[in-house]
Amino acid sequence: MSESDPICPLCGRSIPADVPQSRHHLVPRLRGGKGGETVLLHQICHNEIHASLSETELARDYSTIAALRAHPRLEKFIRWVAKRPPAFKSKTPGRRRQR
Repeated sequence: MSESDPICPLCGRSIPADVPQSRHHLVPRLRGGKGGETVLLHQICHNEIHASLSETELARDYSTIAALRAHPRLEKFIRWVAKRPPAFKSKTPGRRRQR
């Protein structure tokens, strides 16, 4: 980990180069987010977003980091994952939302 590592906007932990990471489209491509704004997240944080919310919910109500951080399930996840080291990886905890 170095001071130049990017910071995950969801959990606030640094993202070391050797940690699984991915880009999240704030407005999903399937819902009109063509080439739109993306943010770099830990893979575990990105997985939790998509386990918690549908593409429609993301586009309609959760297209900002502030809105994502305020979602009840994500709020609980953030509190949990913030206690882990930046390199922590795991299967997405908790039950998947019903589809």
